[in-house]
Amino acid sequence: MTLAFSSAPPRESAPAQTPGAETRLAHVLLTIVVPTFNERDNLRELVRRVGATLGPTGWEIIVVDDDSPDGTHALAKSIARRDPRVRCIRRVGRRGLAGACIEGMLASSAPYVAVMDGDLQHDESILPQMLARLRDGGADLAVGSRHVEGGGSGEGFNALRKTISDGAIRLAGLALKTDVRDTMSGFFMIRRDVAEELAPRLCTEGFKILADILATGAGRLRTTEVGYQFRARLAGDSKLDAKVALDFFGLLLHKATRGAAPVGFVSFALVGMSGVFVHFLALWAAHAAGASFVPAQAFATACAIFSNYNLNNLLTYRSARRRGAAWLRGLALFALVCSVSAVANVGVAAWAFEHDQGWALAGLAGVLMGVVWNYAISTKFVWRK
Repeated sequence: MTLAFSSAPPRESAPAQTPGAETRLAHVLLTIVVPTFNERDNLRELVRRVGATLGPTGWEIIVVDDDSPDGTHALAKSIARRDPRVRCIRRVGRRGLAGACIEGMLASSAPYVAVMDGDLQHDESILPQMLARLRDGGADLAVGSRHVEGGGSGEGFNALRKTISDGAIRLAGLALKTDVRDTMSGFFMIRRDVAEELAPRLCTEGFKILADILATGAGRLRTTEVGYQFRARLAGDSKLDAKVALDFFGLLLHKATRGAAPVGFVSFALVGMSGVFVHFLALWAAHAAGASFVPAQAFATACAIFSNYNLNNLLTYRSARRRGAAWLRGLALFALVCSVSAVANVGVAAWAFEHDQGWALAGLAGVLMGVVWNYAISTKFVWRK
């Protein structure tokens, strides 16, 4: 599908006033979407800082909270009762930064939409500069960047996190073929009409929504970067973990295959590869303990299934994680799925070998069949939301 972004900035004429409406809400120029999970201790300060930067009128904050157990959504609604510039969307039964950002952007009616974290690491003081660059009609997307003049990681990153982030940025630059220096930024502003056009093709899984926007825009987005200093978190814990990294690689594969490979498939496949290591380690241990091959193989298979189930429960399907009795039922169902896939694996491999594909290619076909089967059935039944 061809993207047809207009080069003209969106119209900013004020809507007709509703009788009795607050004057400060008569013309919202900018919506700031703040995806949250356990950010209660930062929320009041975030609203205060945004207000100090943007003034009393012309903006709103939409907090999109993934049902935080710390009550972030309750606090957001409490603030909203006293300040109509604040709104809250509470998401129940689904989780993920990308999906939260998309829902927040689509809930806006302002001509411009910004996305920033709720942990106070993004510098709200550059919001006016980002907005000015979009309003002059020279850009569709303004990125808050740590890698242009005026930008830096400051105290927000330790050495390991900085190394990982820099490597991911270089990889994303190559994969997405973009000149944006900070493709991993979670701080950006976009014309809402452009966001609306891109939204149906954006992936709701994962954490790196900007990389998805750049990939979906396919080089047609006019971009600009505004430098800022990435600050240390004021309160709470960082959300950067192995799941974020897996989802990032999954996003790149998803875009490279034009949506054929789901984001979670990469995580599922990598977990499966770890299961091969667990299998052979358990087989060696059982053999060393004196077990004959068949019981040792059965033990190793059970260990691999158990390991794969737990890792997928923690990483691939985190938002649908099973606990308690549901964990036991899920394990039994996952073992059944894997048993059926083993039969499918052998069947596909045998068919390929009989059609002169060679043992290596036939074996690979069987493995791919097994992985695809396990992922599809596990997603549909084992971790069904």
